Amino acid sequence: MATSVPRARAHRTHHRGRVGRFAAGVAAAALAVSGLAAAGLPATAATDDAEPTSLTIAVSQEVDSLSPFVAVRLITTNMHRWMYDFLTNYDPETGETIPALAEDWETSEDGLTWTYLIREGVTWSDGEPVTAEDVAWTFNTMMTDPAAAEANGNFVENFASVTATDEHTVEIVLNEPQVTMLALDVPILPEHIWSQVDDFGAFNNDTEFPIVGNGPFILTDYQPNVSITLEANPDYWRGAPKFDQLVLRYIDDPDAQVEALRSGEVDFVFGLTPAQYETLQNEENITVNAAEGKRFQAVTLNPGARLQDGTPFGDGHPALQDPVVRQALVHTIDREAIYEVAYGGLGEANGGYIPSRYDTFHWEPEGDEEIGFDIDEANRLLDEAGYAPGGDGIRVGPDGRPLSFRFNVHGDNPQYIQAAEMMAEWAREAGMELRVEPVSEVGSLLDEGTYDILTTGWNVNPDPNYVLSINLCSGLPTELGGPYLSDAYYCNEEYDRLYGEQLSELDVDARAEIVKDMQRTLYEDNIFVVWGYANQLEAYRSDVIAEMTPQPDPGGNFWGQDGYWSWWSAVPVGEEDDAAAGADEGGSDDGGSNTGLIIGIVAVAIVVLLLVVLLLRQRTATADDRE
Repeated sequence: MATSVPRARAHRTHHRGRVGRFAAGVAAAALAVSGLAAAGLPATAATDDAEPTSLTIAVSQEVDSLSPFVAVRLITTNMHRWMYDFLTNYDPETGETIPALAEDWETSEDGLTWTYLIREGVTWSDGEPVTAEDVAWTFNTMMTDPAAAEANGNFVENFASVTATDEHTVEIVLNEPQVTMLALDVPILPEHIWSQVDDFGAFNNDTEFPIVGNGPFILTDYQPNVSITLEANPDYWRGAPKFDQLVLRYIDDPDAQVEALRSGEVDFVFGLTPAQYETLQNEENITVNAAEGKRFQAVTLNPGARLQDGTPFGDGHPALQDPVVRQALVHTIDREAIYEVAYGGLGEANGGYIPSRYDTFHWEPEGDEEIGFDIDEANRLLDEAGYAPGGDGIRVGPDGRPLSFRFNVHGDNPQYIQAAEMMAEWAREAGMELRVEPVSEVGSLLDEGTYDILTTGWNVNPDPNYVLSINLCSGLPTELGGPYLSDAYYCNEEYDRLYGEQLSELDVDARAEIVKDMQRTLYEDNIFVVWGYANQLEAYRSDVIAEMTPQPDPGGNFWGQDGYWSWWSAVPVGEEDDAAAGADEGGSDDGGSNTGLIIGIVAVAIVVLLLVVLLLRQRTATADDRE
């Protein structure tokens, strides 16, 4: 066994006979419980005629695709965590790997062969069993069809083969050791449904409802830019969610979202402005949450959009291809002022790509390597490079073109808009014009390369591999309009080399140093420019939601988790006692199975068993007397 990669506890796979007998006992106990309920004792499950409980979340981001092969936006990758199981998950308290669809795994001494034991008794929402064949099909499809690898292809680029050796065992053989084998954030899909799709690039998974899944929630209705409805999966192996429905309701305006929360139209909002957060702190029946940021805020400077073969496209300003101009522009960004003014001090100014909450991999510039706020230095760099001021004070390049750049900003993000306006004022002092243009959607501009500067941001997972992969040269499109992963048309061969090294480095400390070198390279190139990490400001109706699990727990966020813990664990007001008696969300090897419920059932089963034994003994004694 390889010891440098943390493994889940393996004891549960070595006693299948005992597990099977235990499951049979639980089933019997469940019948006993139903009998007690029929006798008038409290039951933990809602009756058929009970009003369904619903938790409504306000959202504004549009769905890019409901296909896990294609989707990269936060709203859809979040939903896919709720709809489909992954091989492994992340503990809500520690962020460490825990079992999910794979209940156990092992790796060869050379780290090239990984064997996963797929959990038995798990079914798709249409009743079909989930097997190792579904896992193998998902990964093999990503390995052989570029359209299926658009979102998560980086995870399988190093795979040599994936084989279902039996119904519940998957074997993955690698070309080189790969550190992400316990962080394969890939939704496993049902082969019997998805094998019928002809074109994975065109299929958006929105033609038939309910969508067949195996996660804690099943998507049952999708009205684009109106609402998305997910129903609790009563057969989920970790236990059914406590709310019957999860509804995402589209409300574009941030202030309208807050008013909807106040009126009870929605139960949860996220992405609050500091002013909204402060106001809601004193509202009756509303609880606010300020979590340390796991998402970075940044701008991307167009270095010249191009295909993988170097063919340019789009109309980006050519001056941004000059490293001197990019460095001068970064010198005009006062990160500290942005978080003090635009974010009300509820955030952290920082130039590191990995947020500081992930302290193992976090890097930030220090000393001479820092490209800090220094307008005098920006002017000096541009003077020396020959960008002379024009009659209006805007510098002009050697080609006669002014340093006047489009600055497209997410129009639904007030902090982005305010930060962009602050940047524009500072850039003007160095003879550069930033024309702030809020837009409803920046994705199409990025697709076509018709931008100069864009605001952006990414959620970062406990394992940073995915967010590092979006800057690889392989993330560039191969053809116009074709799939791509790049968020900045960035390509640096040294960065690619370091990426390969960190992917195969199994020693955590050694890998962390490589990841820090990668961040240093990004920082020095000034194409992807991070400002820092805003606190995640959220609020919910405490007269609807009694409790739910943050990540990390305590002090973490509810929206955008690496998992589904918040919504799966959320308890409706009035059902706190049932939830406390019926579940222990964090006490098992599986990171949140219904241990309390099982213990309760077993206790009932023991009582019933003792009664049966006593009755049998009494009957035996009576028979003996008669004889």
